Amino acid sequence: KGMATPEKATITLDAMKMLDPRQLKPDSIETERIITVLDETIAKLELSSLIPRIINSLDRFADMLGPEITNSLIEHQKLSNEMEHLLASSEEGDTMRAEEQRGCVCLLEQRLKCSVRNVLRLLLANPSLCQALKYEAWARESPAEVFIKAFGEFRNFMLETLLTSPMEEEEKIQFMKDISLQIKKNTEAITALQAELAAAIQTQEEEIHVKDNVIKDLKNGMQDLTTDCKAGIQQIKQEGEKQQEEELQASQARCAGLQQDTQQLGAQLNALVLEHRASELALRKRKCRVEMEIVNWIQKYDTDMGEKQAEYEEVDAAYTEEKAQLSLLMEKHAVLLQEYSQIEEERRIRQKKEEQALKELTTKTLAAIRIQAFWRGYLVRSLFKSKRKKKKKGKGKKAKK
Repeated sequence: KGMATPEKATITLDAMKMLDPRQLKPDSIETERIITVLDETIAKLELSSLIPRIINSLDRFADMLGPEITNSLIEHQKLSNEMEHLLASSEEGDTMRAEEQRGCVCLLEQRLKCSVRNVLRLLLANPSLCQALKYEAWARESPAEVFIKAFGEFRNFMLETLLTSPMEEEEKIQFMKDISLQIKKNTEAITALQAELAAAIQTQEEEIHVKDNVIKDLKNGMQDLTTDCKAGIQQIKQEGEKQQEEELQASQARCAGLQQDTQQLGAQLNALVLEHRASELALRKRKCRVEMEIVNWIQKYDTDMGEKQAEYEEVDAAYTEEKAQLSLLMEKHAVLLQEYSQIEEERRIRQKKEEQALKELTTKTLAAIRIQAFWRGYLVRSLFKSKRKKKKKGKGKKAKK
């Protein structure tokens, strides 16, 4: 009962909230507007979760997106990289610049939010492009997928809440009360079953105790049986030793008979040796003929190998001579290569000197031109000064007259 009272109080409080006039459900137009806003939010979340994958494969999607959206995504990627770099530097930096870095992070967050809004605005302006991007870049990160799924569940919950009438809500509350009552009954039944289980466990433990006593008796009986078995084994060993002695005597008698048989077989062997002496002589003659053929083959092999060895020595001599010629050619090539390197170095030095001389000539020419221009300007200024002085003197004389 103590457990059921808080549940009833909670259900009653929920029912009072649902019957409050301020909790009245909106009409169908407001419901449609709320659901439309939630659907648009889900679409924006899906597109936002696809932005990182689109940026990673921007070359593949560039033709589909167009220049304006592509430029916006590139700018968004730059801002993301700046944010990552700034966060990494803030973790590694000292505490003196923490306030300044915090301000930069806030500014970058605002810019990132504006960039995301701009990208979503451009994408949502083209519904066919949105559908194509969802089909092409279908993979999302697991946290984003979980959040979108949870938001979709929230949308369904809101729709169910908005479409539920007060009467249906009261029926739902009454259903929850019935469920609570059923839970209480089930709890009492579980308590009774647990008591029965404890009694059954006690009974089983008593049975186990009885079986343990039976097992102890059986162990004692097995010990007695082991003693009897040892006595029986001792008796069997004695009988086995007696039987072994009898079999040993019989075996000695058999060995004597076998020795006689061996002597008889030795005599037969000698007779067979005499009989096969003739066949052995024929085989020896055949062996001699085969050995003579082998000697002839060996001599022929030695002759052929001598010819081959002479041919090999000729080839080796030619190879040695060609190898010597090759070494001479390599030495000549090394000398020519060194001379070529010296010639190239001389050409480079001469070209460098020519370039330096040309540079000096150009510098001197420019200096001479500037000096001449300065001198001409000086002559012209001197000439004008002398003319001005003469004019002033002439005007002075006229004024005196």
